[in-house]
Amino acid sequence: MTDQTPRLSPAEIQRAIDTKTKPVGALGRIEALAAQIAAFRNSLTPRIESCALTIFAADHGIAREGVSAYPQEVTAQMMLNFLAGGAAANVFAATLNIPVQVVDAGVAGSAIAHPKLISRRIAAGSASFLTGPAMSADQLALALAHGAEIARTTSADALAFGEMGIGNTATASMVLHKLSGLDLPRLVGRGTGVDDTALAHKLDILQRAAARCPDALTPDTILAEYGGFEIVMMAGAMQEAAETGRLVLVDGFIATAAAAAALARAPHIRPAMVFCHRSQETGHRAALEWLGADPLLDLDMRLGEGTGALLAWPLVKAAAAMLCDMASFESAGVSTG
Repeated sequence: MTDQTPRLSPAEIQRAIDTKTKPVGALGRIEALAAQIAAFRNSLTPRIESCALTIFAADHGIAREGVSAYPQEVTAQMMLNFLAGGAAANVFAATLNIPVQVVDAGVAGSAIAHPKLISRRIAAGSASFLTGPAMSADQLALALAHGAEIARTTSADALAFGEMGIGNTATASMVLHKLSGLDLPRLVGRGTGVDDTALAHKLDILQRAAARCPDALTPDTILAEYGGFEIVMMAGAMQEAAETGRLVLVDGFIATAAAAAALARAPHIRPAMVFCHRSQETGHRAALEWLGADPLLDLDMRLGEGTGALLAWPLVKAAAAMLCDMASFESAGVSTG
């Protein structure tokens, strides 16, 4: 497809869907998904046959302020679990024949040497955004560039992105708060499962951190002040994937914060984004409403890792296959009269 290729109109796409061998609208949300894919690919026969999952892992300085129920060491331990194939994301991906790659974007502690690990370490975790920026402008630029490079070199029709990082629900809440203007209490949830007292403490920490900076910030300033290396890298990867013609399968709360940042930087990539599931995390519902996104699945999940995106992949693949392979009334010789 070149820039000179005429764009399909919504009416042309709808006509192709409506003349398949089924009653009009009988496939419900799958038809809307098919229309999105056709418009994004500018094709009535868009082949979407392969998917890959990239999991970005990083630590957050804000975790030292007691905003998580788990110690920071869990990030590195879970990264090793991903590499060993033992996490939920690995299990789901294996059932769907989806390759998984794991990226160290900035996990605390010493660098881990592993033959399957992609090391793009920016630092051993971000700084605490309670007292200053989470990262420098140079670190932000490097994280965005690394994310773009990883997406560019990942060969698949659809790219799913997952994450791991203790403290990253706090970070996602802050990024979304500054991007959207939504009140922090609507965006701050229990994350790894903090109790009421810890939740109140988490909200207090984030409100104090939010007061450090004015509300009117550029997307890149928001990411530098309040982001995490895995969220920034994911945003860069999402933007690059969309701009190189791949669908972006958006997972849960953390991935949605990255998607919101990518969209703030490049609003034209919205047609590439398939919002896959509605997390149980409080802030995810508010963020999806703000984005005007209606995810494919609502399974009461709140794990991350890309698990929701993986479970939505068969629906995405089926929607594209319906456009490509399902007969029309005319081609099948089926009467409509």
